Amino acid sequence: MNKNATIVVTGAAGFIGSCLVGFLNNHGYNNLILVDEFTRADKAPNLDGKTFREKVEREQFFDWLGNEANTVDFIYHIGARTDTTEFDYAVHQKLNVEYSQKIWSYCVWNQVPLVYASSAATYGAGELGYNDDHEVPFNLKPLNPYGVSKNEFDKWALQQPTHPPFWAGLKFFNVYGPNENHKGRMASVIWHSFNQIKKDGLVKLFKSHRPDFKDGQQLRDFVYVKDLLNVCYWLMEQHDATGNQLTSGLYNLGTGKARSFEALVKATYAGLDKEANIQYIDMPEDIRDKYQYFTEANMQKLIAAGYKIPFHTLEEGVDDYVRNYLSTGKYY
Repeated sequence: MNKNATIVVTGAAGFIGSCLVGFLNNHGYNNLILVDEFTRADKAPNLDGKTFREKVEREQFFDWLGNEANTVDFIYHIGARTDTTEFDYAVHQKLNVEYSQKIWSYCVWNQVPLVYASSAATYGAGELGYNDDHEVPFNLKPLNPYGVSKNEFDKWALQQPTHPPFWAGLKFFNVYGPNENHKGRMASVIWHSFNQIKKDGLVKLFKSHRPDFKDGQQLRDFVYVKDLLNVCYWLMEQHDATGNQLTSGLYNLGTGKARSFEALVKATYAGLDKEANIQYIDMPEDIRDKYQYFTEANMQKLIAAGYKIPFHTLEEGVDDYVRNYLSTGKYY
């Protein structure tokens, strides 16, 4: 992609979006259009020091696109309502489904490649496994309105008779890394663990409420945000370099290796050069019946497409995050 290309990043003030902006800057892309709600002061540090052409408020974005002077070469649609504890589906329908449909339609009409954020939350309890085949979304039963909305858009995209010249829906698994300070309850367990260690000297983890899982042995596919950025960038560059030979569709984005919460917390302590001290507490009842006990991405499709960059191990990713960002107060 030409370094002067106009690239849109939605959700640009958030966790993954702001990291993507920084990553693109590091690779020489500065002609960036950032889309988000920019009124939240707690998100402002995420964009400090970043280079971009323009900020566009989320509600004004389609008016901005409608201005013929504004041409776009690539869209990363990372923005979404990501709060899994928001149970008003109408909120998710508007921001995660209808907004995404409008972006898709723009990309079709203007032949703009699109990479958008889907989610492993679409897989529900995992009863059908974690395969990114295109038949699977039509049989999935997500556990919360957020997951439902992400799956509804995936299904809609797969059923469209017209498509952007290239598109990829990335099913993000449990992403962690810098620039998530503003997320509060929805921040990663590493972020929470780090702050609990600093405050209380111990980390509280949820007990298991299933007999087949011991406390702390609930498993997730934890993926470092830097690995996610590599994939997003590779998709843009690969699509451009191969003359659109990369296959469009849904792609899992995890490491392919599930790890326990206990291992995650021990890695956090190791990043602080401390001995682990873990206390197990009851899981809140409002999430108990909607809790995923195991997630693990099948990564064969992305690998078969030619992706060869190795992923951080859990220990490598957590160590980098703790030592170079959480402990220093730095942002990406």
